[in-house]
Amino acid sequence: MNYWPLIGVGVVIAGFALKRNPVLVVIAAGVASALAAGIGIGDLLALLGDSFVSNRALLLFVLTLPVIGLLERYGLRERAQAWIGSFRNLSLARLLIAYLGARQILSMLGMIDLAGHAQTVRPLVAPMSEAAARNDGIALDDDARERVRALAAATDNVGRFFGEDVFLAFGAVLLIQGFYARNGIALDPLSIALWALPTAIAAFAIHAVRIAWFQKKLRHSGHGLAGIQAAGRHQKNVAHVED
Repeated sequence: MNYWPLIGVGVVIAGFALKRNPVLVVIAAGVASALAAGIGIGDLLALLGDSFVSNRALLLFVLTLPVIGLLERYGLRERAQAWIGSFRNLSLARLLIAYLGARQILSMLGMIDLAGHAQTVRPLVAPMSEAAARNDGIALDDDARERVRALAAATDNVGRFFGEDVFLAFGAVLLIQGFYARNGIALDPLSIALWALPTAIAAFAIHAVRIAWFQKKLRHSGHGLAGIQAAGRHQKNVAHVED
């Protein structure tokens, strides 16, 4: 048995240990393994070309990053905050619960990648959440701001994870069907998706309560304007007593 093609594993380990560019490391590992396996340059280029063509849809994700970066450079986050700030009755809980419901419904319909951390959370949902918290009278310091951003990201995760299982053509549903079929149990994807629906509803309810509880804790932990004003009055009373 020829173990030389495994040299690519060593190239990957060495490249990552030396903190080289991951793309270059992976390409170098593939070339090294191919040459060690006796694949010619022409066949190697043909293999790379076929892989590129068959996975060209993945480049759509790569293209979104510079587009979002360009939009952020020209004030997308600031415009999102200003727009949410104009809705005086929109609280942090209402915004994130609405996004959670929309994320789950879209995932149930198979539109999983229509939203996500890179597409919506960082440029839109996170700054909108900060503005909604300020609408609710919450003064955000650095720690509270990071917690709000983390909750926005968690909301996206919950909405996608528990919504995609209801989509009939999702890979996990087909995997479950195949597992049961190998053990002599015939299940159609529709039945599996319907059984995932109660879990999705429960996840929505639990995380919605968690969002509301987070907002309540944030409001009463000294970040609320009422708490800040009360602290200011307490300091004035102490100063008055000392005088």
